[in-house]
Amino acid sequence: MRALIADDEPHLALYLQQQLAMLWPELEIVQLANNGVEAAQGIATLQPELAFLDIQMPGLTGLEVAQGIEGATKVVFVTAYDSHAVEAFEHAALDYILKPVKTERLARTLERIRAACAPAQDDARLSRALARLLAAPPQPRLRYIRAAQGELTYQVAVEDVLFFHADDKYTVVATRAGEHLIRTSLTELAAQLDPERFWQVHRSTLVNLAFLDGTRRDESGRLFLRVRGHARELPVSRAFVHLFKPM
Repeated sequence: MRALIADDEPHLALYLQQQLAMLWPELEIVQLANNGVEAAQGIATLQPELAFLDIQMPGLTGLEVAQGIEGATKVVFVTAYDSHAVEAFEHAALDYILKPVKTERLARTLERIRAACAPAQDDARLSRALARLLAAPPQPRLRYIRAAQGELTYQVAVEDVLFFHADDKYTVVATRAGEHLIRTSLTELAAQLDPERFWQVHRSTLVNLAFLDGTRRDESGRLFLRVRGHARELPVSRAFVHLFKPM
């Protein structure tokens, strides 16, 4: 068994690694990721059997990383969430560990993981639970994005945004005039944007359909979007390719 650990606090990631080495010596830790983007890239590249994901991470949250997993990697959340979120995990039979990590609780989690490794997991339970946790109450639609750059604060009209892209600790706001960096996560943005106009096409990308110029498939069948006013092509994750079939 191989595992990835993702936490933006290195000392907590190292502590969890040490605890796992003591409780499960055969488990190979293949990567310690410092943020959500690194975790998503590591999972996609290394395809570990397990991923221990902190909930609150820059770039992408642990929930967003888990939602974007396309392989067979199973998720254990490491969280300081409130009791309501913990109840949601429990109800969905998800594995979770509360911070600070306690040896006894980690041991029980590992027992459940070992027991679940033989039969295939019901991925639908994880998808339904993540959908509930990521769902947010209705909020007013965003009209402007405030982006600070040095001493200046820019007021960017949402209708002028070509796409949003999660990049390390920030979210890139791309317009024809240039790019801005904000700290708002894609999950928070998606909850406030018009879903008829802004589509999620990748775990780290929201695109404004008003600027969609066309699509392209490469030799391996991967789908890319061409956005009017920007030279960069945007990859579409397999989980979202079906959105473009009717077009």
